[in-house]
This record gives sequence, structure tokens and C-alpha cells, in this order.
Amino acid sequence: MSERPNDEDDERERITEPPAAPREDDAQKLDQPERERNTDPPSVPRDDDAQKQDQAASQSTRKTKKKAAAAEPPPKEPEPPAKEPDLGTRARAWATSNTDPLIGGGIAAVYVAWLLATARSLGFSRDEGFYFTAAYDYKRWFALLADAPIKALERTSIDPIWQNNHEHPALMKSLFALSHTLLHDRFKVFEDDSTAFRFPGMLMMGLALFVTYLFAARAFSRRAGVIAAITLGLMPNVFYHAHLACFDVPIMAMWTTCIYVYWRSEKEGGLSWALLAGIVYGLTLETKHNAWMLPAVFLPHALVVHGRAISRHAAKSSRIPIPTSLVAMAVLGPALFVLLWPWLWNDTLPRIQEYVNFHVHHDYYNIEFLGQTYFGPPSPRSYMPVMIAATVPTISLVLFAIGAFDRARALLARLAWWLGEAWGRMLAWPKAAPEKDRAQTDLLIFLAIAVALGPFVLPRTPIFGGTKHWITAYPFLAILAGRGFDLVWARLALLLEKRTTLDATKRIAAQVVVVACCFGGALATTVHSHPFGLSAYVPLFGGTAGGADLGLNRQFWGFTTESLAPWLAANAKPGETLYFMDTAWPSWQRLIAEKRIPETLRGVSSPAEAELSIVHHEQHINEVDYNIWTEYRSSTPAYVLTHDGVPIITVYRRARGHR
Repeated sequence: MSERPNDEDDERERITEPPAAPREDDAQKLDQPERERNTDPPSVPRDDDAQKQDQAASQSTRKTKKKAAAAEPPPKEPEPPAKEPDLGTRARAWATSNTDPLIGGGIAAVYVAWLLATARSLGFSRDEGFYFTAAYDYKRWFALLADAPIKALERTSIDPIWQNNHEHPALMKSLFALSHTLLHDRFKVFEDDSTAFRFPGMLMMGLALFVTYLFAARAFSRRAGVIAAITLGLMPNVFYHAHLACFDVPIMAMWTTCIYVYWRSEKEGGLSWALLAGIVYGLTLETKHNAWMLPAVFLPHALVVHGRAISRHAAKSSRIPIPTSLVAMAVLGPALFVLLWPWLWNDTLPRIQEYVNFHVHHDYYNIEFLGQTYFGPPSPRSYMPVMIAATVPTISLVLFAIGAFDRARALLARLAWWLGEAWGRMLAWPKAAPEKDRAQTDLLIFLAIAVALGPFVLPRTPIFGGTKHWITAYPFLAILAGRGFDLVWARLALLLEKRTTLDATKRIAAQVVVVACCFGGALATTVHSHPFGLSAYVPLFGGTAGGADLGLNRQFWGFTTESLAPWLAANAKPGETLYFMDTAWPSWQRLIAEKRIPETLRGVSSPAEAELSIVHHEQHINEVDYNIWTEYRSSTPAYVLTHDGVPIITVYRRARGHR
């Protein structure tokens, strides 16, 4: 803090000395008229020669002044005020300063458009039917909130509506409801109810791609960001889940966004990023229970980044300082979680406990793996790594391995250098100090992957949903794949430069060709997988047929029923009854309401009531085939729906008179 100036000095500065009294001769001068105040001596008469010389000198002086005046440039006219840049110039300047958001947003927009274009051909999974029903109920509450806010906040208005599907948080179902209200009912953007319900989930996929691009671009390069987004988008299982009005892609998007915002708070500092981290963590908690695991990412990372500072501060003050971002997440996160879920506004703690218990003690559903169906724990430890290898395009895993090896090596180099400094003796490797990274980006990425995958090597973790349970790891796998592509391209560029000259245009063209060669197969596999995304396996495993031969899961949730629509339209008789097997009743009702299958069909709950019965082919459902054969007195199918020659659904028709 600067010292205040001396008051006496201030006073001196403020006081001015009075003018000195005029001397006697000065006073006389002041009293004289202007013409008499001449200090020159009186003029003396001069001779003619002197006068001529004076005239000549005077003329010479006048000529010199005229020449000088002529030589001087004319005064410059004032410059007109600078014109404001036109709209095109301003747009280019804005685009230049927002290149990364524009690239990421462009990728996201194209992908969401792709999802919308293919949504109509994808049937409804079991869970979607339940979430449609819940969203319809939540719509009623939001309408009441708009019309009668006080009444909407009463317990008698909240509990009957929000108890529907209260085992899951409310954020996505609320967005489903609001999307349906605005984009279907009010503005008529979507004709199908289901597309309006699904649209928020599609936007969440766009968010996942956007943040994945930004993360990789800021951590490594724009090229790495583009490749990371492509890698994430071209996974058949991810493409399937991105269509749905469910929570799996949304939690992937929020998990990635939360880690990205936390990372920015560590890199940039400041209160704004920390507060944003708290808000995003609250939204992540409100998306799905995977958010419970995020502290296992943040706490070890914060300890490594701030460990020395924390220990020094604790030694001096006997207090442990906590990074602002962690404080914000600990305070704002739970507050937003409760605030955005009306079900928790009454009996808050008991209802939170009920929510936690539901997921901690979740029912163990069946899953088929390598020809065996698991109906309970222990889960096969190899399930997660084998399913990643079988469902993620192989080129993506190869690039991931290259990028992961590079960043793991850098991380170990920093660790070895730190140990050498701590011991006072440098180790044999690394030879030189590695590049510093105050935010420990590599460690954060590896923690994000490890925490997302870790529970699925535990024997009691349910794995009934297949790859969707560890989908939160995929954006970070994609980021490291982007880094791997950077390294591959650097080597290829060196090889090309030895053989040819690459200008800027050729360099870009070469990169496009390399990207097409790398991801053309992934694109073809993803396109071909639709609408049987859960049946699709990568070519290394033999595709859909290879997965079936290996005894890998073929489908679940009964979503493939809609794919029977062409056959049913051509062969089902008006008024016939159909046993729709694994499809949930709300999903069946939505299929009928949107005329995705013939609306003259009547759904029933058992083969005994039906003229037509279907079987979704999963190993544990084989007994249904036998039941239908017994009921219909025939094992001959009327139709078999296949994908790449693999049976997906078998349709049976009851023979006349056999009832």
C-alpha cells in the first residue's frame, strides 16, 4: 500500500506565493503608454549609404521569406474519419476469433441432422416407452406451473406427477417434456411425438461431439479435435444410443463437459470457470447416477496439481485450502440436483436415500457373453474389454493406442523428472526436462477413462446394458485417438516431403485422403449398422454374423419390432392380434400411434391370445420359441427378419383352427 503524501507538502502545493512588488523602474514602465515602453536606445540619424544598405538587406530578407513560403508544402486537408468495416469484414473477423467453436458446432450440427434423418426408421426400446410416459406426465406439471405457479408448487400437485419414474433424475425427462410442448405442440417442428421427445438426446450427442472437439483441439491441435469428434461419432453403438430418448448419451455429454469445464478452471483460473464447473456438475448429477463417480476423477487430479501448494499453506496456517472449482462443485452441484428435481422437494433426505439404494442394489438383469447367459454375479471380467474391441472400430482403437502410449510416456517422464528433483539425483530417463503442464491434462484424461471403466472389472457390477454403461469413457478414448492421428500424420508428412513438394493445398488434400482411408470403414460400418446398431460388430470380429457365432449379445429392449413394418403391412390382416414379446407396452402404443406399423393390429401379452407371435432372438428367450411351437403346433416360421443373414426376429402365424 502506497504512503500518503506529506500534508505539509500538499499544503505547499495548494498555496501559491504572492507576486513580488514591482520595482521602481518597473512601476514607471507599467505607467507609461505602450509606445513609450521601448527599451531600445533612441534612434540616431544615419547617412545615405547606411540607409541604402539597410534597404538592400530588407529587400533580401523579404525575398528569402517569399522563397521559404513558396517551398513550404500546402497545409494538409484533415483526413476523413475511418469507415466502419462492412458486414463481410466483421463476419470474417468474428469467424477468425471463434474458429474452434465454429468447427465443433459445425460437426455437431451435421451429426444431429444425420440423427434426425434416420430417427423414423429406428424402433422404440423398452426404456424409451417408460420415459415417454413420464414426459407426458411432466408436461402436465409444467403446464400447471405456467398457469397456476402457487398450486404447482404444492405437494398435492408435485407428488402424483413426479413419482412416475422417480428412480431416475428429472433433467432429461423434463427436457423431453419441454421439447414436446414447444417443438411438437406449439411450433409443429416435428410431426412425430417420438422425434420431439428424442430431440434433446440428439442435441446431447451434438454437445458431446462439440466438447470432445474443443477438448482435443485445445489440448493438442485442431486436427486432433476433428479426428476425436469423427472417432466418437463413428461408433455403431454410440450412433444407435444417440437416437434415443434415454440417459446414456446425455450422461456421456455431461460427463465430458463437466471434466472439460473443470480442466479450463485449472488452466485459466478465476471465479467464473470455477462457478461454471459447479453448475455443470449439478446438471451432471441431475442427468444420471454416473456423476457420483466424478469425484474420483477430480480429487486425485487436484491433489497432484495443488498438492505442494496445499501442503505449504497447511504448514503455515494449519488450514487446508481447497481449490475453488471443487468447492463450487461441492456446494452448487447438490443444490442444483435438488432444485431441478421436484420429487426431492418433499421428504428430501429419505427420497435421496431411496434413489441411492435403487442404484446401489440394482437388479441384475441377464446378458449373453461368449455363448453363455449370465443371470447374476459374478460378471465375467473380460466382458468390458472384449466388448470394446468388438464394437469400437479397430482403426479408432489403433489410433487410441498410439495416442495413449505417447501421453503415458509424457506423463511418466514428468513423474520421473519430479522424483529425480525430489531425491536430488537425476534418473537415467528422461535425459532432458519434459514439457511442463501445470493443468496435468494427460493425468486428467487417463483418470476420466479409468474411472468410467473401472467399475466394470468388479465382479458384482451389473452389465445388463452392454456398452452403454461405460459410454462415458468413449470421448476420452476419442481424444487420445486424435492425438494418435496427429503423430501418424507427422510421420506421413515427413515421408511425403521427401518425395514431393507439399504446398498448403496439397497438404490439406493429403490429410483428407488419409482421414478418408482411416475412417471410411468406420463410416461404412456405422451406416450399415442402422437400425440394428446393437447387433453390429466390427469386421475384425466378423461383423454381425461373427458376433452371433461368438455368442455375443444380439439385441435387447425389443426395439427391433418396428423393422417388421414392411412384412406386417403386406401380410397382417386387419384386426389380427400380435404378441410383441420383449417390446414394452408404452413403446408398442407409440408404434401404433405414429403408424409405424399397421394400426389395425391389436397387441396382446401372450402367444395364447395371438394369431401372430414374434420372438426377439436372445439366448435367454429361446424358451419362448418352444412355447409358441407348442401353442401353434408348428415350428415353421412365417417370416424371419435378418441382418447380414443373422436372425433378429422370427414371426409365427397360428394355423387356422388351432386355438
